Amino acid sequence: MCTLVAVNDESPICSAKGCRTTAVWVLAWNNPKIHTPERRKTWLACEEHREHLSQFLGVRSMLKDVVTLADWEAGAAGRSAADG
Repeated sequence: MCTLVAVNDESPICSAKGCRTTAVWVLAWNNPKIHTPERRKTWLACEEHREHLSQFLGVRSMLKDVVTLADWEAGAAGRSAADG
């Protein structure tokens, strides 16, 4: 699973080109032409760009899940505790 890393020491930012807004959504995706089915790549999105980025991935059949950043991080913490 992917680990989200902020570009700087502050909050993670939206992946939309030119956007510097704090991300609140995680868009989990994979490209079935090059990734194994269980592989997940992630884009981060602010409220304004969530729908646009979701549509971009969706029309390419790459979007797998959209969850809040808080839920994604909580899931990652749970997976790490289970692995430890």
